[in-house]
Amino acid sequence: MKKIIIIIVFALLAVALIIFYLFSKNRQSFLVITNPDQLLEDQKTNNSSNINNMFSISSNFPDGGQIPDKYGCRGEDINPPLKFSGVPEGARGLALIIDDPGAPSGDWVHWLVFNIDPKAAGISENSVPAGVTIGLNSSGQAAYSGPCPPSGTHHYHFKLYALDIVLSLSNPAEKFNLLTAMKGHIIAQAELVGTYSH
Repeated sequence: MKKIIIIIVFALLAVALIIFYLFSKNRQSFLVITNPDQLLEDQKTNNSSNINNMFSISSNFPDGGQIPDKYGCRGEDINPPLKFSGVPEGARGLALIIDDPGAPSGDWVHWLVFNIDPKAAGISENSVPAGVTIGLNSSGQAAYSGPCPPSGTHHYHFKLYALDIVLSLSNPAEKFNLLTAMKGHIIAQAELVGTYSH
């Protein structure tokens, strides 16, 4: 009889604890943080996501829209105007990568520009901001190379990164070198995609 009573008491205590846990206003008190570093990383990720919602890059064509001929091989082959907004505090430099991941030979880099002043409002048409570093495109030139697909419609990605460092790379840098140097230092990222047909 005593054993039955003891079992019933323990069962009631267990039920009471479960109910208390489910309806407690402060469930955090029951959580055990086994890896504080992971929690910190999660917070950074969430903060970065919020920043990314404000951080943006735009041009005189809409996201997903057609890039005007003027900026490709059918036109003047000059860089389009780009506008930056929502650059996060703490950014020490911006980096821009324009590429075509659907090129026949694989990812084709059209322009690499880094160490852009984080206070810059953008890049004007057919110009390079003062003090920036230009990397090598896939043609082996430290210059802008406009869209020029061999056939069909290609998608060109204008990727802007806010970094917490000023990059120091041996010239001329290629995309791989730039991505390696940026690893662990990206605090926000924005992207604009344009199409071009040939």
